[in-house]
Amino acid sequence: MVAITAMSISRFAPSPTGYLHLGHAFSALFAARHADSHAGGRFLLRLEDIDRTRCRPEFATAILEDLAWLGLRWDGAVRVQSEHFSDYARVLDELRTRRLIYPCFCTRAEIALSVSAPHGPDGTAIYPGTCRRLDPVLAAERCAAGMAHAWRLDMEQALNSTGTGLNYDELGQGTIRCDPARFGDVVLARKDAPASYHLCVTHDDALQDVDLVTRGVDLQHTTDVHRVLQTLMGWPTPRYAHHRLILGADGKRLAKRDRAQTLRELRMHGVTAAEVIAMLEF
Repeated sequence: MVAITAMSISRFAPSPTGYLHLGHAFSALFAARHADSHAGGRFLLRLEDIDRTRCRPEFATAILEDLAWLGLRWDGAVRVQSEHFSDYARVLDELRTRRLIYPCFCTRAEIALSVSAPHGPDGTAIYPGTCRRLDPVLAAERCAAGMAHAWRLDMEQALNSTGTGLNYDELGQGTIRCDPARFGDVVLARKDAPASYHLCVTHDDALQDVDLVTRGVDLQHTTDVHRVLQTLMGWPTPRYAHHRLILGADGKRLAKRDRAQTLRELRMHGVTAAEVIAMLEF
């Protein structure tokens, strides 16, 4: 494990859209061990349940039970994002006032049909900016009429404000230069999700004084977008530690959608927490 110097506050922030599997266990243990390696370190737990169609209370309860079974204890109250949509709305209001976001009325299907659009690091099509060029009066009329829309970050305007020299410190790698323009105008809110992962995670990390963000290497590319939001909002820049992924027998990373074996199932089959921890090489 990477040695820690002055880092003290880390967090585990799962989404309660299913039961935890070994990949989640590794991520939680990784964050907790980093906090434990520093005198006075704190390990926080956050439930990122902004997806109101997929998140369920029973999964949230199960997360607490599974972490306790692993022997993990978190500091302070659990922050539940769905209880704080007003916090994220205030950030959106500020970005809207500064004309850094705009309403987008394009459907996902319409964007997907734009076959000529290049794709970003996450594999999704980069938004072509159709609604960015929409007349502001017409856009306001559509919003007032209740037409479904998302709010997108005007990446060009954002980078004009932040400058293009954004970077962050990755433990064990040093300074990583960001290239957020490759993501295009990312969504920060939509009708079915009042705030996006990008907005909520950066807001909460700043609010909770998280100074070391630990997460899987599959999410490292999102840090480029997060650095833009942190700079726009004047939030501090944490250090980052993107850890390896736990793979299944097929060589693919464990995922809920692939029905990876859960911690609850392992427990039911008599596997102990100590065996899980040993299995994950902690």
